[in-house]
Amino acid sequence: MDKKPPYNPGAPRPANNGPRPAMRRDPRQQKQAPNNINEHIRAREVRLVGENVTPGIYSIHEARKIAEEMELDLVEISPNAEPPVCKILDYQKYLYQQKKKAKEIKAKSTKVVVKEIRFGPQTDDHDYNFKLKHAIGFLQEGAKVKAYVFFKGRSILFKEQGEVLLLRFANDLEEYGKVEQMPLLEGKRMIIMLSPKKK
Repeated sequence: MDKKPPYNPGAPRPANNGPRPAMRRDPRQQKQAPNNINEHIRAREVRLVGENVTPGIYSIHEARKIAEEMELDLVEISPNAEPPVCKILDYQKYLYQQKKKAKEIKAKSTKVVVKEIRFGPQTDDHDYNFKLKHAIGFLQEGAKVKAYVFFKGRSILFKEQGEVLLLRFANDLEEYGKVEQMPLLEGKRMIIMLSPKKK
């Protein structure tokens, strides 16, 4: 029969490769909500605002009780105010609406409209002025303008003429837009990009 070694508190503990018991996560380590709600509000008294409540200053216990009776959440919307401002609402619904609103704003800000205007290398003044008027309208609406001269067959020999035309176009639009890309030949097209000037 093997003898157990004497107990030595300083000795390294043997490695235990067995499954470790599942540890409960500390709620403080969990992802925090954007607002303090219900029992997470630390102020002693709060200013209540919103629908179906009498606006005013309440103790935190009174405010929580009102929210409980309405089966809603007490949400701190201005934590730095004195006292903090709270609103009684359905917090999940509120978060969903905030998320939806942010998504809509993002969609509006990232949507860039590009309008194309085509010229021939020997565009006459009437046609030029007609297209210039359209370009002014597009830039005023906040759209970018991609103007290009299309060279068909042997007209590629007139590429300098096309470049002069596009530079004149950019110059005539100076008040409404700024050049984002100088005239650049891509295959059979010479392209210039203009973006609207910020108001």
